[in-house]
Amino acid sequence: MQEQAKTRIEKTVLSNGLTVISEYVPAVRSVSVGVWVKTGTRYENALNNGIAHFLEHMVFKGTKRRSAFKIVQSIEELGGSLNAYTSKELTVYYAHALDSQLTNCINVLSDMLCHSLFRQRDIDREKQVVLEEISSVKDTPDEYIFDLFQENLFPHQPIGFPILGTVDSVKNITREELIEFWSKYYCSDNIVIAAAGNLQHDRFVKVVEKKFNFLPQAFVVSFEQPQSAKNIDIELSEPLNQAHLCVGLEALSYLSQDRYALMAINSYLGGGMSSKLFQVIREKYGLAYSVFSFVDFFRDTGMLSFYIGTDKRNQKKALHILFNEIDRLTQKELHKSRVQKIKEQMKGNFLLALESSNRRMTRLARNEIYYNRQIELDELVQSIEAISQDSLHAFSRNIFNFDHFNIVKLNPSH
Repeated sequence: MQEQAKTRIEKTVLSNGLTVISEYVPAVRSVSVGVWVKTGTRYENALNNGIAHFLEHMVFKGTKRRSAFKIVQSIEELGGSLNAYTSKELTVYYAHALDSQLTNCINVLSDMLCHSLFRQRDIDREKQVVLEEISSVKDTPDEYIFDLFQENLFPHQPIGFPILGTVDSVKNITREELIEFWSKYYCSDNIVIAAAGNLQHDRFVKVVEKKFNFLPQAFVVSFEQPQSAKNIDIELSEPLNQAHLCVGLEALSYLSQDRYALMAINSYLGGGMSSKLFQVIREKYGLAYSVFSFVDFFRDTGMLSFYIGTDKRNQKKALHILFNEIDRLTQKELHKSRVQKIKEQMKGNFLLALESSNRRMTRLARNEIYYNRQIELDELVQSIEAISQDSLHAFSRNIFNFDHFNIVKLNPSH
């Protein structure tokens, strides 16, 4: 493709095992740099739940060279941005700035991740911040319902734990536990450093090699195979004005060959305002303001879920419509023209995302972490084009076992 001819992807593995990968994009004047640490909620236990996310907060709190304010100011005062997030399997720190600030971005990120002080007074203060964050999620039911759903879909397993942790687990985190967790997972062969934008790979590698001084990892990380719940129906009550429903089941991992079919089904059912569920539940019957579906992929599992926010009196009807539309997919093939529109939407979503250097950087890192190779755009487009009426129908009949669906309801208590 023409787009590929304009860009160049290069990868270097340093002598200590640190993987450095970049994509040269000459058409932009920016650069996005990300440090991707292969750790997250799945690496925790019930006692230290939330420690990966708490550690993400703490590396912003100061080093010998930079105060917490100086860390963010170093990027923001030049028009750039600095941020981070924690997921079930990854912790990511990233900066976006003008291409002339590449070295500055690396200096700040490396100082944060390699030289944080983890002062006790900062830990004590940040616990209050995270506890407020936990409270804010509980006060946002259309977010809180997803934590409840995953907790019940994967009960008593780290993959089902809340990323923020619990009030008790966060309160009990100690400085010693933080440093131990940092030492255990923030290791050279457990990290991918990715960048995309107007940069030269060789120069990027030299700066990274000089600034990041992680030690090699001393052990191999492994997960127990997740065990998902099936056919649960849980109803909780809160002082709310609306019922919030999350419905779904265990689905596919990043490594599944059927992941594009799953994304196509997700796009058809709940991937936007033109999706089937939006058009029927909201536009036709007026039962909800917000209705959508989403997929989550993990290394060895995943999930497909549906969200509906509706009046408590309408939830039975909304659920009936949801399951009726899913059943249609198992009973009858979609029309050929509809399948083609789904494929065009998917291609558009993927290719338009490449206009963002941050999305390109993210794609580089995820491909490296989960596939150990870069999936070329031609291969991606071909995988989407291979989707057919027959393949989507067969996939729907295979994945949609109605005995496996789970429902979590967050209902008004009054």
